[in-house]
Amino acid sequence: MKVFCGRVNPTTGAVDLVEEDENYDYHQEIARSSYADMLHDKDRNEKYYQGIRAAVRRVKERGEEAMVLDIGTGTGLLSMMAITAGADFCYAIEVFKPMADTALRIVEKNGFSGKIKIINKHSTEVTVGSGGDMQARANILITELFDTELIGEGALPSYEHAQQNLMQDQWEAVPHRATVYAQLVESHRMWSWNKLLPLRLGSEEIRSPTEMESCPGGPSVCDIQLNQVSQSDFRPLSDVLAVFRVDFSQQVSSSAASHPVRIRSLASGAAQVVLSWWDMDMDPEGTVTCSMEPHWLHPTSQPGPWRDHWMQCVYFLPEESPVAQGEELRLTAHQDDYCVWYSLTKTGTGEQSETSAQRPACHCGAHITWNRARFGELNDQRRMERYEAALREALSPDSVCLCVSDGSLLPVLAQSIGAAQIYTMESSSMSQQLMEKIFRTNHLGDKIRVLQKSPEGVTTADLGGKKVSALIAEPFFTTSLLPWHNLYFWYARTALSTHLASGVTVLPLSASLHVLAAEFQDLWRIRSPCRSCEGFDVSSLDEMIKNSLTFRESQEAEPHAMWEYPCRALSDPTKVMTFDFRETVPAEEVSCEGSLHLVRPGWCQGAVLWMEYQLTEEISVSTGLLQVAEETGDCQWYPHSKQGVYFLSSLLEPTPARSRCPRDLTYSLTFNPKTGCICMSFTEEKVRAV
Repeated sequence: MKVFCGRVNPTTGAVDLVEEDENYDYHQEIARSSYADMLHDKDRNEKYYQGIRAAVRRVKERGEEAMVLDIGTGTGLLSMMAITAGADFCYAIEVFKPMADTALRIVEKNGFSGKIKIINKHSTEVTVGSGGDMQARANILITELFDTELIGEGALPSYEHAQQNLMQDQWEAVPHRATVYAQLVESHRMWSWNKLLPLRLGSEEIRSPTEMESCPGGPSVCDIQLNQVSQSDFRPLSDVLAVFRVDFSQQVSSSAASHPVRIRSLASGAAQVVLSWWDMDMDPEGTVTCSMEPHWLHPTSQPGPWRDHWMQCVYFLPEESPVAQGEELRLTAHQDDYCVWYSLTKTGTGEQSETSAQRPACHCGAHITWNRARFGELNDQRRMERYEAALREALSPDSVCLCVSDGSLLPVLAQSIGAAQIYTMESSSMSQQLMEKIFRTNHLGDKIRVLQKSPEGVTTADLGGKKVSALIAEPFFTTSLLPWHNLYFWYARTALSTHLASGVTVLPLSASLHVLAAEFQDLWRIRSPCRSCEGFDVSSLDEMIKNSLTFRESQEAEPHAMWEYPCRALSDPTKVMTFDFRETVPAEEVSCEGSLHLVRPGWCQGAVLWMEYQLTEEISVSTGLLQVAEETGDCQWYPHSKQGVYFLSSLLEPTPARSRCPRDLTYSLTFNPKTGCICMSFTEEKVRAV
């Protein structure tokens, strides 16, 4: 069977379908998933076990056999907990075959094969009865079907079907119930992730089209590590509210529902954003609770456990609404079988509109074309001021300017500065239409021409028969995942060579790849080996992940928004490669080797990589590191781009002796111009004492 997976092609700026080995892409999916993170989540595991043990006890006290149904078993951990707690038998359902095979090996290795049956099906396909997948219905339902939004992985339909078809008339559920919390806030920072705000560019103030201002946005939640958002970045307009509960011990419905809550505004301001999270009671009494609440709710107490598989939610209201202190409001959480969204009304203004009860859908195109980081980048006034200063140096009144970036406002800057002719290229028809709307709204529709073409497809006629004297870019492309994927600009510049005037100005002049060795506060957990968990041997999962990553681990980094994941710089930031955009892409590979000397003691778990762009000889912009605290090494990262993170293969707890040992992190990097990829390897080496 042929398997295809999507992969960014930096040479074309597109996502290509690449044929892989039959199991390769699946194993990669497991390896890059949050299984290790969940297994390392001791708080989660302990509370699940307490809830399971109590549920088994309640069933036994009724004089019944404890028959468990575990939906989405993953590694089989919760099923093994159930048998250890005294359950008589467990049916463990896992639809994903490579994971089901791994769970079977783990169950057998731990001696539970006679008590646990792994069923490789979707729970809705499971049959009960003689000759069926289950001999009889279960009376304990254990699940871990939850995501950051609680219901986003289809928990409600799965519960609804299981309770109707696979459970006895009376059952125990672990978790027993979940509660969703919300807080209404004003936040310019978070609102800038959702709207194109008025922006001063040169002599122009750019405004977004009316349909973009009124657009409710997309249905996907913005999930973040809310602990890393400073409390100074938002102002609470309400208390924390329990907006709705799901009782898993009762029949669950996946039907759409609305949950209104009356509130009184704590302050005057602009209601823009709803912060949300949930907690789970593992037992009916609510004595065992697993909570996702942000740490700043209890700043004086011990911080809660770090998690990446479950975070917190940011929901954007359909529109900004001014509220007065003490004003009575109604905040409504709407949910269907997969999504949650919020609306806000003033009390006394009638019932919720039919529109607000519908799942939000973008009608302006911006929320489909741009993600939250891109909105933030476009709204970054300081960043745009640096581009403005650079363009003032680079452009002249007779410049024929071509911009090669997706959804860029640089053409507006070029027009403000006074370039004679301005063209901009967009990679998709939707992006083309979006930018044309923005230009028309700002009366620039006849001054900036949008080309929806590939660089290879541009003709002399497209450029009015003239040569380009200024080729400009941010660069930014919507398909880019890793920092160096935006080197697509270099390939575009090469393809456009015949259309460039002699002595063409190229902005940015060049890009450079930077790297530093890092100690991560928590991020290391998602890739740390996990050979045992709560006393069970789960090394089969660790072996499978290790084997599937043997090749890639020595060559690839992962994209992460480092502002959400605190880390310490153990080495000085180092420039390791430079790409000169004034020249065409070279035919030969470009390689570099060297060492990062670890100037601070700590646990070196990997390296962080990012790009910096030299706009002019004097002006540059960074998509990564902004500042390092001299004494502590704490890093401040650019918040509107993802950085590349390379995890070392051996993530071991540091010993005091090891952390004091002088070391180097040696690196070897190779840029392949045929693929546009950067292959890399890092090795930690002890430095010999002199």
